[in-house]
Amino acid sequence: MEVPAFVVGDAQNIALNKGEVFKFLIMSKEYKLAVVNGDGIGNEIVPAGMKVLMAVSKKFGFKLNTESFPYGAGYFLKHGKFMADSALEDLKSFDAIYFGAVGLPEVDDTLPAKDYTFKVRTEFQQYVNYRPVKLFAGVESPLRYKEEKDIDFVIIRENNEGEFVQSGKILHPETPGGMAIDTSIFTRHGIERIAHYSFKLARKRNKKVTNVTKSNTLINSLLFWDMVIAEVAEQYPDVEYSKMYVDNAAASFVLKPEVFDVIVTTNMIGDILSDLGGAIIGSLGLGGSGNINPESDFPSMFEPIHGSAPDIAGKNIANPIGQIWSAAIMLEHLGEIEASKAIVKAINAATSKGEFTKDLGGSASTEQVTENILQAL
Repeated sequence: MEVPAFVVGDAQNIALNKGEVFKFLIMSKEYKLAVVNGDGIGNEIVPAGMKVLMAVSKKFGFKLNTESFPYGAGYFLKHGKFMADSALEDLKSFDAIYFGAVGLPEVDDTLPAKDYTFKVRTEFQQYVNYRPVKLFAGVESPLRYKEEKDIDFVIIRENNEGEFVQSGKILHPETPGGMAIDTSIFTRHGIERIAHYSFKLARKRNKKVTNVTKSNTLINSLLFWDMVIAEVAEQYPDVEYSKMYVDNAAASFVLKPEVFDVIVTTNMIGDILSDLGGAIIGSLGLGGSGNINPESDFPSMFEPIHGSAPDIAGKNIANPIGQIWSAAIMLEHLGEIEASKAIVKAINAATSKGEFTKDLGGSASTEQVTENILQAL
């Protein structure tokens, strides 16, 4: 980085320009950000999120150096693959990946997760899927009588193992004896690290962890899951620990969401419950998430919980809040805590105005909602 002349000048010159020196020093913090719009509405909501990121970076005195990558189902239609052969190696040099969504109707729906999302999550050891569930001001939950204070918890989904390891095959599908097998894989290492992350997070929140499981029927894999998490729980005596079967948890999301603080659960259960979490806060369009490598040995990837929604793409009606909330989660991971809080506060201020996109029953455009958030910043 080139140092301004006044920094290397004489003491008097530095003193006269101390305001500029201070500004230079605080602006010297930089992050490399890979931007992947993906498909469908990703091409609208990711640019919206970038506007907010650029505004908040200026406000809080850090710099974002960005590079865009065209990966996704659209890339597959042109090149026969979801990303370039060098993509993972190229992305390793970034501090974070800001991602929209992947998938198009013309592309086999079994491919995007396998050939893009899971590949990135696994290669970069993004073993934490962080999905907060929070009711924003002015948004009416579908749950009668529930208010902001009642819906505010985090789902921590194990992201590299479990039901989505894609270990299996289809055997002789054309015959009467045809069958299909998928094998769930859980390791002590994988369970321990997601459990420790969850309990440490709970210490920063309301000191409560709920293990959502189904070990009464999956009596090998999830019994092992429960055993290891219970062992880890003993190392956090200050955190209240409980176990809940997923069927009970699903009902509790609807009937008493206030009982939850930090939920730790498996890959598939977390995937399903986080969509239910999006529903109880009003719309999947509101939900943000992070695929996190807590040790920062690799870049983490931040994306909304919804899909690419090609049916509404290009109409300027997609809800950008999930994408923008994902930006806040990303900044928190990078250590820009105050900037992260400012984005969440701005989202809350914007929703309190009652100007919503179509998914929330409103008529506001993607651009209008984004502008409201920028004004609140």
